Amino acid sequence: MTDGSSHRPLRADAQRNRDRILAAAVRVYTEDGLDARMEHIAKAAGVGSATLYRNFPTREALIEAVYRNELAQLCDAVPGLLAAEPPYDALRAWTRLFLDYVAAKAGMADALRALAAAGSISHGHSRDMVRRALAALMDACTAVGAIRTDIGPADLAAALEGIALTSAGPDLRARAERLLDLTLDGLTVRS
Repeated sequence: MTDGSSHRPLRADAQRNRDRILAAAVRVYTEDGLDARMEHIAKAAGVGSATLYRNFPTREALIEAVYRNELAQLCDAVPGLLAAEPPYDALRAWTRLFLDYVAAKAGMADALRALAAAGSISHGHSRDMVRRALAALMDACTAVGAIRTDIGPADLAAALEGIALTSAGPDLRARAERLLDLTLDGLTVRS
């Protein structure tokens, strides 16, 4: 990964600081919303304000980086899940990660809309990444006969988005998981 200002990889300590800032920003924005002060994020990350601003000179740059990082982590989780679990279990686990991803974005929704309007981020690109991740999981499931073949990644993505949007609050997590189970149950092959 690069720091955005050069094409050289970051030093290991600089990358660790960047990763800690991104993780802290997710926590702080999820808890406090966009009113969170950058200094609070720096403190939560265990870095100084200068380190935060060197990596992310503006609040918008930090929010964009958090969004891109969370999306990459969600989609990059697929190979590891498929290597560690049977395909259906991997799909089920990934849907829970999707809920976490949407919950992390909830505190930044207004800022993300503004960044999308400015062209800094693309919902189409994000949607494509999620659908590719789902396609890999669903292909693995259909290869072992675990799910139906008449439902595609776009359909499942729409269902997941609906569940996440209607059950986004932390107090609604159990409901969201029940709805995910119901949706996944509808995908399974019946004997």
